[in-house]
Amino acid sequence: MFKFWHDATMLAIESQRVIALRMMRLATGGRRGRAEASRMVTEKVAASIGAAATLLTGGSPGAVVTKVRRRVRANSRRLSR
Repeated sequence: MFKFWHDATMLAIESQRVIALRMMRLATGGRRGRAEASRMVTEKVAASIGAAATLLTGGSPGAVVTKVRRRVRANSRRLSR
């Protein structure tokens, strides 16, 4: 149970970094800003569908958090370049 709460807390913290990085990318505008806006919407829809599918097929909430954290870390690395 501790692992779930730790992962959920870390997801919240890591997500704030990605939100800040994305806001900076969106604020600069241009082609990169538009591409990031499109990617953001696409990822959110895909994440929602993926989370629902995981839960509907008997997966745990912890599995959902783990998958989302993986994506958040990837976005953080990508946006930090």
